[in-house]
Amino acid sequence: QVQLVESGGGLVQAGGSLRLSCAASGRTFSSYAMGWFRQAPGKEREFVAAIRWSGAMTYYVDSVKGRFTISRDNAKNTVYLQMNNLKPEDTAVYYCAAAESTERIRLYYDLDYWGQGTQVTVSS
Repeated sequence: QVQLVESGGGLVQAGGSLRLSCAASGRTFSSYAMGWFRQAPGKEREFVAAIRWSGAMTYYVDSVKGRFTISRDNAKNTVYLQMNNLKPEDTAVYYCAAAESTERIRLYYDLDYWGQGTQVTVSS
């Protein structure tokens, strides 16, 4: 069993930065691929970024490439999402998730665990 708790959301002006954290409980954290999703008001939840259990490979949706960076620290059971050059269209609730593979995260199926979400609001 893995429990995920996100933090680090908030209100920021366009062009600003935020770093989201997702702290996991459970000794098996390092065996899971991890990812971030977001859901804007009135829209479906969408994939944002994913990282392999080892951290060796990362994947991003095109709209955040070059601006967002996903990373993980398995010793701290934490995955991060560094968000730079934020835009108003990045406004959403951000969720972290755990799965057996980055493919499942990228294709959004059979995800094992979800966090409760953290709000990110970018003002213009």
